[in-house]
Amino acid sequence: MGKSKKNTGWAEAKKRCRLNQADVRMAKDLGLKPKSLIKNIPSPQQSWKAPVKVWIRELYEDKFGKVLDSE
Repeated sequence: MGKSKKNTGWAEAKKRCRLNQADVRMAKDLGLKPKSLIKNIPSPQQSWKAPVKVWIRELYEDKFGKVLDSE
């Protein structure tokens, strides 16, 4: 996969999941891919499911013990 296609995927995930740069960095550190983030956007019927931003932060905190500051 080319670098521009990779960046396009992250840009789309950032926009659709309403992430900031720190959230994208945490997702990359966790080894997540843009497609997995987009697939985890909760539908209106999934009120129990946390937004992607919250989900990334919880996973990151569980793994690394802290959350990156927003940039």
